[in-house]
Amino acid sequence: MTLLKIILYPLVPVYAALVAIRNWLFDKEIFKAKKVGAKIISVGNITIGGSGKTPMVIYLTNLIKNENRKVGVLSRGYGRKSSGYVLVADNKNILTTVDQCGDEIFHTVAECRVPAAVCENRVRGAKKLIEETNIDTIILDDAFQHRWIYRDVDVLICEQKFLNAPGFLNQNLLPTGFMRENFNSIERADAIIVNRKFSKKESLSKSLEKYSESKKIFNAYYYSMGFIDIKRNIEHKIEEFEGQKSLVVSGIANPYSFINALKQTKVDTQNQMIFSDHKDYTLKEIQKIRKEFYSTNSHSVVTTQKDAVKLSKFSKELDDIDIFYLKIQIAMDEEDRFKKFIIEKIS
Repeated sequence: MTLLKIILYPLVPVYAALVAIRNWLFDKEIFKAKKVGAKIISVGNITIGGSGKTPMVIYLTNLIKNENRKVGVLSRGYGRKSSGYVLVADNKNILTTVDQCGDEIFHTVAECRVPAAVCENRVRGAKKLIEETNIDTIILDDAFQHRWIYRDVDVLICEQKFLNAPGFLNQNLLPTGFMRENFNSIERADAIIVNRKFSKKESLSKSLEKYSESKKIFNAYYYSMGFIDIKRNIEHKIEEFEGQKSLVVSGIANPYSFINALKQTKVDTQNQMIFSDHKDYTLKEIQKIRKEFYSTNSHSVVTTQKDAVKLSKFSKELDDIDIFYLKIQIAMDEEDRFKKFIIEKIS
């Protein structure tokens, strides 16, 4: 993979030019963002995955919900087996499957129980979601680059580990690096959230300060709440898993933080099965998990909540294996200041 990224480096200037031209067209209002009749909060990043968008969307959705606003969530529905507009949930029920809407939005709806939809065209999707559910506020998932829809507040979330790890194959544009846009795109954001996940808080790299010095910066972190039995929906305390030999199964963009979290909970993580991001599990992978589970004499399977919504479809095939997901939440160091900032933006 590293060799391929180096080979593809000549394409980086081409990609950079296309991104710059597109942003210039929006900046000059040749391309115009459209309003949709609701307050819009966008959550996005400048990298490909792993920054914590979904936990942040859940956090914001619950924050707005607790302010007695009619809030909903709109996503593109990455990895889904459908196209166009799909209403994922109304004001009462989840209306579709994880396959038809994607793991991230399904996870969000299961946590927040709010109206939600997926649509590649965010303007069309937002209008239909408003029409069908009568919401007055929409959280846009992964929409920093989707500039066709007007937003009242643009929240940019970045992983601390990425920000403080400069390098040719890290802080470079696609297809060589992990960046969708250059750091100067931070100018569009109203607020920057630095997510340290399960790591210790660090100062931002000096080279990044010039991009963020005029922005409101907030700091976020993850904390583990417990382990949830996927098949029985029973919560277990962290302490119950200390020293337990588990088979770790992960199909997320950056499994490092998940593994780190498990180590902090003192779970034995030596046996791991790491799949690609948004892994679409099939019976083939389930059989591999079963084989690895028994060959390693593991006590249980532990996975992420995003993977759990897809693995739960195979409860019958995994009926003789205890499988749990680590439930995590995102929290803010400056919670009161952040809440005030968001509420003022949409008032």
